[in-house]
Amino acid sequence: MNTPSQLRTRAESEAARLPPLLAQAEHLAGTVLLGEHGRRRSGLGDDFWQYRPVQPGDSMRMIDWRRSARSDSQFVRQREWQVAQSVMLWVDQSPSMQFASADTGPSKADRARVLALAIAILLIRAGERVGLTGTSLPPRRGEGQILRLTEMLLQKESGDYGTPEARAMLPHARALFVSDFLGEFEATEAALLKAADRGIRGVVFQVLDPAEESFPFKGRAIFESMGHSVSHETRKASDLRDRYLERLALRKDRLQMLCRTTGWQFGVHDTAQSAQAALLWLFRAMERRL
Repeated sequence: MNTPSQLRTRAESEAARLPPLLAQAEHLAGTVLLGEHGRRRSGLGDDFWQYRPVQPGDSMRMIDWRRSARSDSQFVRQREWQVAQSVMLWVDQSPSMQFASADTGPSKADRARVLALAIAILLIRAGERVGLTGTSLPPRRGEGQILRLTEMLLQKESGDYGTPEARAMLPHARALFVSDFLGEFEATEAALLKAADRGIRGVVFQVLDPAEESFPFKGRAIFESMGHSVSHETRKASDLRDRYLERLALRKDRLQMLCRTTGWQFGVHDTAQSAQAALLWLFRAMERRL
């Protein structure tokens, strides 16, 4: 049991990580050109969409007299329909995500948190409601929600691999699941099928380390899970490479097929690649669904 002083030390240590994560996410979000989330249909909103000819039932005050003066017809100025959407995030914070093959490179968890928080910043500042799956943080708007998300994304989970959380997801919401998805496939499948049954669509984003993508190991090696529950020793690691890469490709294929079946989108990111490029892909993927 922790003493009050030990608890305070741990709390201060965790709190010290919050500003750097938020600063990284803010900086990354700033690299993406942010526009309003127009729905490309007429309705309530501030942004101009199109002019259309006056129709029976239109009131006189709907007519744009300046535009109408340039022709023999009368026109109505339509605005884009803008309605806040609910976006639910699940970011894997299990020990598996702590892996980083290079001392100078980010761990999968670091990259996943920064990308998820940057997306949340972009969406919230565009007027959307963003929260976490489950019951810990329902979707809300505003800068305060960004701080709450930052704090929640720094928490860790137990167990070797993360299990997608699909409880308490709002019907017809949008969602983003970020993980290495190297755990039990059935758990991911169950979560996406449950979400699809509730009319939820979104993005599955697999984050992997460069070593997990290429398997550069040779000679004698001991492979151990980050949670230390699985260990395998071999004298010739290169003999495992082809089988490993085949299984990894199969996992990606299964994830892609699952997404296609449930109406979700699937993306893969290597932590050696640009975080900005990954965020831009995610932003466009989420935009297509919002």
